[in-house]
Amino acid sequence: MNNRAWFYILGDKGPERMKDKEYLGTINSMALNADYAAVFFENKVQLHLIEGEGGDGTTSEERETRLFPDSDMNTKITCCALTNDFLIYGTNAGGLQYFFIEDWQFVNEFRHVVGIRKVYPDLTGSRLVFIDDKSDGYVYNPVNDATLDIPNFSPTVKGILWENWPLDRGVFIAYDDDKVYTYVYCKEMVGGPKVMLAGTTKLPYAQYPIMLNNGEVTCQTQSGKTTTLMLSTHCFHEKPSELAPADLRSALQQCLILKRFKDAWVLCHFLNSKEAWLDLAKAAIQHMEVDFAIRVYRNIGEAGMVLSLQKIRGVEDGNLLAGYLAMFMEDFSLGQDLFLASSHPMAALEMRRDLLHWDQALQLAKALAPDQIPYISKEYAQQLEFTGDYGNALTHYEKGITREEQQREHDEACAAGIARMSLRMGDIRRGVNMAMKMPTNRMLKKECASILESMKQYSESAMLYEKGGYFDKAAAVYIRSKNWTKVGELLPQVSSPKIHAQYAKAKEADGRYKEAAAAYENAKDFDNVIRIHLDYLNNPEEAVKIVRETQSIEGAKMVARFFQKLNDYSSAIQFLVMSRCNDEAFQMAQQHGQMEIYADIIGADATPDDYQSIALYFENEKNHFLAGKFFLLCTQYGRALKHFLKCPVSNEDSQAIEMAIETVGQANDDQLTHQLIDYLMGETDNMPKDAKYLFRLYMALKQYREAARTAIIIAREEQNAGNYRNAHDVLFSMYTELKSHKIKIPAEMANNLMILHSYILVKIHVKRGDHLKGARMLIRVANNISKFPSHVVPILTSTVIECHRSGLKNSSFSYAAMLMRPEYRNKIDLKYKKKIEAIVRKPDKTEEEEPNSPCPYCKFQIPETELVCPECKNNIPYCIITGRHLLRDDFAACPKCDFPALHSEFKNLMESEDNCPMCSERVSVNQVAKIDDPSLYLHPDEGEE
Repeated sequence: MNNRAWFYILGDKGPERMKDKEYLGTINSMALNADYAAVFFENKVQLHLIEGEGGDGTTSEERETRLFPDSDMNTKITCCALTNDFLIYGTNAGGLQYFFIEDWQFVNEFRHVVGIRKVYPDLTGSRLVFIDDKSDGYVYNPVNDATLDIPNFSPTVKGILWENWPLDRGVFIAYDDDKVYTYVYCKEMVGGPKVMLAGTTKLPYAQYPIMLNNGEVTCQTQSGKTTTLMLSTHCFHEKPSELAPADLRSALQQCLILKRFKDAWVLCHFLNSKEAWLDLAKAAIQHMEVDFAIRVYRNIGEAGMVLSLQKIRGVEDGNLLAGYLAMFMEDFSLGQDLFLASSHPMAALEMRRDLLHWDQALQLAKALAPDQIPYISKEYAQQLEFTGDYGNALTHYEKGITREEQQREHDEACAAGIARMSLRMGDIRRGVNMAMKMPTNRMLKKECASILESMKQYSESAMLYEKGGYFDKAAAVYIRSKNWTKVGELLPQVSSPKIHAQYAKAKEADGRYKEAAAAYENAKDFDNVIRIHLDYLNNPEEAVKIVRETQSIEGAKMVARFFQKLNDYSSAIQFLVMSRCNDEAFQMAQQHGQMEIYADIIGADATPDDYQSIALYFENEKNHFLAGKFFLLCTQYGRALKHFLKCPVSNEDSQAIEMAIETVGQANDDQLTHQLIDYLMGETDNMPKDAKYLFRLYMALKQYREAARTAIIIAREEQNAGNYRNAHDVLFSMYTELKSHKIKIPAEMANNLMILHSYILVKIHVKRGDHLKGARMLIRVANNISKFPSHVVPILTSTVIECHRSGLKNSSFSYAAMLMRPEYRNKIDLKYKKKIEAIVRKPDKTEEEEPNSPCPYCKFQIPETELVCPECKNNIPYCIITGRHLLRDDFAACPKCDFPALHSEFKNLMESEDNCPMCSERVSVNQVAKIDDPSLYLHPDEGEE
């Protein structure tokens, strides 16, 4: 009869029989927990205590056993299940009962539409799958009595197993004879709880699943043994790095369905695809895993989503949070429903406004916030205006008016919209009046005027442009309507050259040329201004002035043609060149003998071909200088030199030789150089030229050593002729030239310059009454008297007198005795002769020794005018003011020529004089600065050898 059950206890020694129990009917099925057994027989369930487990005397008799259903209930039980806390059974009438064992009473009842055939709770009983009489499967949540259809549920399902692994609590399988179906129950999702089919796995023949743990199904075979089967949905590879990309993507999808986000994170790292990361982020949002979604989006640099999710992560209202997440997933309808079901339904309105879904926003505003309707209407109207639906835009602008003082700006925007839409709809009077009533809104006037202009309503359009202060646009519209009077009134305020030009053309057509010229000038159309002045106003002076100011090529052509008609060929040539018509200018110059003017005008802007044409012309005219000049400009150096050497040479006009030197300097050609040197030396015409030209030639060729030698020769000739200042200037210029090129100064040049400069200082000191300094310099000059052959006697005479006047009696006697020689005696000026003879007859050889000062190199004390130190053997630089040697602690230099001087003496001299004694340049006291470190002057670079 099968109505008896035997109970065993699993102890350390294996199973031990504990008891057996007989029931009132044939047993269909049994279920056990730690303390109780539930036995299903003949549409009834008996719940009783298993003796030996809980029978310690503490359980009351009424809690030892109970029979379901109660005798007064007219239902039949069709299935049952037992968990640690609950007895759960289903009935043929669709009832689903939860009996709480601890309180020994029913705690939940659910009514399904048809009878329930099987129930399968999870370990806790908080989730349950039941199969009804129609073979449909449902997931039931006893907390809120919610049921969910199980998708793709096979009618041949034999049973259900829930996942025992804690991290996969929502996973369960359904199985029939052939397949195992893996499902995932997601309790918290954006769209509400959901059951998803994750996949199917083939079930080996004659195996019966009895347990599911971490995707591994334990099956019982026909022989009673157990085997394991891994679900296809859980076949994750232990080493994802070894998987192909396609397999990795497949594994990622499995992880996302099973909500295994940590495994999915690892797979995304291996896939290294933004698409994969986005799939993971979207799955996390779908399951409302906000923190994990933030982590994913932060990893891929989606800052916008990170910030958005961070703002809502603290929202506690589940519907509100789900609404925001649905909005982020662009499921706006779902988002709206969730917002409306939340504690903050206004979020739905805010979302629709942000999305510019104005129809839905208005519908929501009517129910949620009627005071927002005017503002939504205005925004809706702006969108309709943009899309061209002017009629509806006008309606919504009118609805947007609030007539509230604090919303004045909003009402003005609506009124502006009404004005624009009225014009668009053809109600011009209303639109113009509304635009005119808003004096501060310039932009509205411009917009309305633009609309009217497009409708060819020019008078109203121009009036609105003018009222709005858009004078350029107003003038342009008045021009289109040929209203020249209004254009003339607006011109002072118009800046557009185009409008001025149009007005000018109209005035020219009317014969009002002065007004036309002024308008063309305002339009910056200077070519037409020039044309009006030449053709109609007969004002060539103004035309020429404009051409010179604007450098207009077309204008220059017009002026050139005008002067050509007047036979003023030089002016015509000038303006032809300005208009870059060089060929025409050249032909005119050739025909009318104006080539020199053409050559002057063309200047540096000409091409080598232009220069050659001019040179050939002058060559034919036998004008050697100008021919050479233009051959030089077109770099034909040989022909240029030939013509320069044919020019007659006079002392007054040496320009041809200067140009010849420049030619050879540019050519850098040995043959031309020798040709010019032969000419300068007189080899070609037996007339040697001035040595200064040879000097300039060497300078042009950068042959500075030869130039230096030539400079010394020139200076010597000047010195012999008594032109000491000229000799000084030649040596000084050569000295500075060599110094600038860092070439060592020849000792002879430096010494000659020092002696000549000492001679020049004499006049300065005597003029200032400093006779002692003058005498010291004269002694230096007299010691080198052979370099002054033209003035031996006057220099010695001055030396005697200045020495005598300064108390240098011995020196005065020495030079007086020299003058008494027969070759000099008769040449002494009679004015001084007796005095000099007296000095010789009555010699006074008393003389103070010259004061000493330290050598700037070794600090050895030497006489002030001594320029060679006997101790360190250095040549000491001299002061260009006193002629004495320089002192390290009183050092300065001329700011113009950079020659050194004693700082104190330089300042004293500049207080009474304006020019430097060495370079003759103007120097002020303020420019003389003391030099603390004179090493650069005491140890100058030797220069290049």
